[in-house]
Amino acid sequence: MKKSPLPMAGLVASLLLILAPLHLSAGALPEFTTLVDKAGPAVVNISTRQSQSASSPAMPPGHGLPDLPEDSPLRDFFRRFFGEQGEDMMPDEDIQSRSLGSGFFISNDGYVMTNAHVVDGADEIIVRTNDRREFVATVIGADKRSDIALIKVDATALPTVKIGSAKDLKVGEWVLAIGSPFGFDHSATAGIVSAKGRSLPTENYVPFIQTDVAINPGNSGGPLFNLEGEVIGVNSQIYSRTGGFMGLSFAIPIDVAMDVADQLKRSGRVTRGWLGVLIQDVTRDLAETFKMPQPVGALVAQIVPDGPAATSGLLPGDVILDFNGTPILESSALPPLVGIHPVGKPAKVTVLRRGQTRVIELMIGELPEDGQEGRKGEPQEQPNKANRIGLVVEDLSDEDREQLGAGKAGVFVAKVEKGPAERAGIRVGDILLMIDNKDVESAARLREMLDAIEPGRSIAALIQRNEGRIFVAVRIPED
Repeated sequence: MKKSPLPMAGLVASLLLILAPLHLSAGALPEFTTLVDKAGPAVVNISTRQSQSASSPAMPPGHGLPDLPEDSPLRDFFRRFFGEQGEDMMPDEDIQSRSLGSGFFISNDGYVMTNAHVVDGADEIIVRTNDRREFVATVIGADKRSDIALIKVDATALPTVKIGSAKDLKVGEWVLAIGSPFGFDHSATAGIVSAKGRSLPTENYVPFIQTDVAINPGNSGGPLFNLEGEVIGVNSQIYSRTGGFMGLSFAIPIDVAMDVADQLKRSGRVTRGWLGVLIQDVTRDLAETFKMPQPVGALVAQIVPDGPAATSGLLPGDVILDFNGTPILESSALPPLVGIHPVGKPAKVTVLRRGQTRVIELMIGELPEDGQEGRKGEPQEQPNKANRIGLVVEDLSDEDREQLGAGKAGVFVAKVEKGPAERAGIRVGDILLMIDNKDVESAARLREMLDAIEPGRSIAALIQRNEGRIFVAVRIPED
């Protein structure tokens, strides 16, 4: 009996159905040629020259590091790219250095946006267009916090980019970069948006756009486009072990960049809102101590003396859940929101305090140019025995506390034995200020407070370490 061909036909039909979506997907891939043709002329190459002292030779290309702590795991891997031409481009004997970066015209009368680090310290800035014209540029202003600079050339009727917005940008969306990597003018690279609102160790006031677009030295300051041909970001940094592209690129949202550029154009400087608090993430352990269902918000670790929050009613241990109607899911989301809030205008924050939510209204101040400096001191030694969580602590005099900036409470951590405190990350030299939302007034009082807490419970401890303060979760051991 001859077998029916229908099963084979059914198989072929099934394969066609499976392959059809693949064919359609391939046909739906973005086409960038029109975008590059239209937007490319507004992108420029930027070269700079700057004098360097013989005692301070230029670093090799691609090896400029942001100001990270010595023990930071990112120090060896995270590099801001400065845009030098290559490994063979070392300074000449006349101690002149050249760097290459990118930029783009934001107005037809010669205003160019780029990165602040591209033009930092430059004695001469040359802007070259894709039709090989060259202009000498002057710096209108630069803002190191956002890494945005506004420069200007003396020309008119220049091509300009179309400014978009990063607010509606979606993860997975196609984006395109145009710049001069390693001096190769007007190179186009494409990829997708990997994440939004990234906070980097170098800057808390910029919610960076993370992409997998190939970015290399020389792309600094160049535009990042969406498929509509609109600039939605300014390429600024990469995460790299080698100094070259590894799939992690970061761009400044164009909304932030344009606000900075407008302020630089008006006054030559940038003002940002400031709460006057030091914050940290809410970990799962800390969420448990605060009886929170999930770890969200920004935990207030310290109120800056004489800052805007000092008289607002905010307290250390408050968890900021909302700023002016915008939920705060993690601490990195708060600084950018505060930064763009008008200085001298009130704002409302929703906080969680001892299990209860409350709304606090406070006036937003101006972010100082320099960070708040802490104070250090040497407390006197006072022998003691380890307490319930494995700490040997010493009392502080009023003078010690004033010198250390600890306020009216606090004990000095002289020794950390194996136990809950060590596992929580408390170190010798820390100042223990508060446990379980209560001030630690003395070593004896700390022991009484710990003895009164039921075994197995997790508590929040506020410590001061050098100039900063941080909460850690400590679990009381089982008796």
